[in-house]
Amino acid sequence: MTYAGIVLAGGAARRLSGVDKPALPVGGKPLLSRALAALADADPVIVVGPERPGFGDVVWTRESSPGTGPVAALAAGLALVRSDLVVVLAGDLAGVRKSTVDRLLAGLGRASGAVLVDASGERQWLLGAWRVEALRDALPETVENASLRRTLGGLEIVEVPEEPGESEDIDTPEDLDRLS
Repeated sequence: MTYAGIVLAGGAARRLSGVDKPALPVGGKPLLSRALAALADADPVIVVGPERPGFGDVVWTRESSPGTGPVAALAAGLALVRSDLVVVLAGDLAGVRKSTVDRLLAGLGRASGAVLVDASGERQWLLGAWRVEALRDALPETVENASLRRTLGGLEIVEVPEEPGESEDIDTPEDLDRLS
């Protein structure tokens, strides 16, 4: 199955005093490396965010107005996708694995998207496999500061239950301490 990958790796990391979250080491590897390893079979892999050295053969892009949210970042990444399927990941996922991506793609079926659902039943909007056409059609006219949940929530979505730890991300210093 051919698919592209998009990693959203911008953001202000306000709860972490503005550090570059995707560059934070967890278990000896930068968080961005974990997302890229999970997307090992994707072609191309597009990273939306400031370019960082040392991350291999990825395509870098930015939103037209950086800092205007995940929908704007998603739109920037989608502009470079030529395949019918795309896996979208956040750049701060500590627990994502290639097997996570494989399960999302397998769960997609004929739906517009398949998203990971964490142990509390919450959909993880930045941990999903999507039909590119459905994503493009769902984008609002103004993508800057648009709600991701509102943008994607009306699509036909398959929920894929997480395996332990797959949706773990780093948002706070406590998360970093717990997962490092």
